[in-house]
Amino acid sequence: MSNVEESQRQKKIGSVLQRDLVDVLQKAATQGGMRGIIISVSKVKVTVDLSVAKVYLSIFPNDKAKELIVGIKSNTPLIRHELAQRTRNQLRRMPNLEFFVDDSLEYIDKIEKSLKGKENPIENPDLLDKRKKS
Repeated sequence: MSNVEESQRQKKIGSVLQRDLVDVLQKAATQGGMRGIIISVSKVKVTVDLSVAKVYLSIFPNDKAKELIVGIKSNTPLIRHELAQRTRNQLRRMPNLEFFVDDSLEYIDKIEKSLKGKENPIENPDLLDKRKKS
């Protein structure tokens, strides 16, 4: 088995954390007075030694993402404790949590907008000529 491929154990821990993290983070945001915010955990990657879980979050609306990720990072010990309580029957050790904003949805949105807009190279082939290297 190659090092790049995630083990079944890593995947299982990742999915357990992913499921419970959504609850914990959404509840924390609501209790923190942030209404109308949707937090989804797009992916959780656990290191080979199972000591660190990298958590990728999609936050809507996107303009709240930076503010929210700062709040989440500063509350990581509380979040980790809450997760440990919820997963104590499934996990022996709670990995350290690292949070990142997953901006892939925003990236896809930008591509869609550019395809619909004036800058669409498919509908306007002249745009491609500008980009050609001579």
